[in-house]
Amino acid sequence: MIKITFLGTAAQTPTVKRNHTAILLNYEGENILIDCGEGTQRQFRKARLNPCKVTRLLITHWHGDHVFGIPGLLSTLALSGYNKTLFIYGPKGTKDFMNALLKIFRFTRKYEIKVKEVGGTQGCTPKNIQKNIFTKGKFLETDDFCLEAESMEHGIPTNAYTFVKKGQIRIDKKKLKKSKLPRGPLLKKLKEGKNISYKGKKYLAKNLTYKVGDTKVAIVLDTKLNKNIVNFVKDSDLLICESSFGSDLHDKAREHLHLTARQAGEIAKKSKSKKLILTHISQRYDKNPKKILDDARKIFKNSFLVNDLDVLEI
Repeated sequence: MIKITFLGTAAQTPTVKRNHTAILLNYEGENILIDCGEGTQRQFRKARLNPCKVTRLLITHWHGDHVFGIPGLLSTLALSGYNKTLFIYGPKGTKDFMNALLKIFRFTRKYEIKVKEVGGTQGCTPKNIQKNIFTKGKFLETDDFCLEAESMEHGIPTNAYTFVKKGQIRIDKKKLKKSKLPRGPLLKKLKEGKNISYKGKKYLAKNLTYKVGDTKVAIVLDTKLNKNIVNFVKDSDLLICESSFGSDLHDKAREHLHLTARQAGEIAKKSKSKKLILTHISQRYDKNPKKILDDARKIFKNSFLVNDLDVLEI
């Protein structure tokens, strides 16, 4: 099960109701924090979550409302005896920013930080890619999941991310009961898609198992509409997308390199995503957030607007 906690859902300026952007994705011992806006530590406490369980930090871009919480988080991890390696991923420039940050904010730290620049090739030289200084596309893969990044357009190097839980072969319990096969190593082979033999009889894996498909979560935060988005988030089970402006402020959104809620709905529809989550909401809609939701639902009905500390499970 993938669990997603929205620690902050505001745009550039926080409000009484909305904190700066931060999203926590939990899956099988991984706690992946996407952006860390100012006040994120306090949001962890409100959500009754332990920041020391964070395993990875994905940075979409280095605008303050997405990263001002990083120094405080790193300091708290040090004070709390954090003993894991913290993996940090971000667009071009992330290594320089992290080096500068650690020089400015001094604290005793015993844990290791590993930083990797990822995303599309925007602003990156072929030499950096060849030397593995920069990773294009998929940048982490385990037996269970993978992470991928793609460049967006927001005036500075910016990434969108996808988390894909890999599909699995599962045994049909009813068919297994009828087969009278014993539990143990034989079932492990079936789950690997291998045919087995038991007491002189052959059992085909395809007759006793079924495939559960991939589960894809896409996160698209600050960006203007661009050609990369739809292909990158294609077939998402859950598309989390910035919706800083209503459709009536289309020109203002374009000027500030952001998306409207209507554009988010169009992206969800064109990409054949199953569910759209609207976040990164401007303070101007604090009294009437329904305007954002209505704009998206005119295009894509399965749209939802999240608030701080909302939790989704898929």
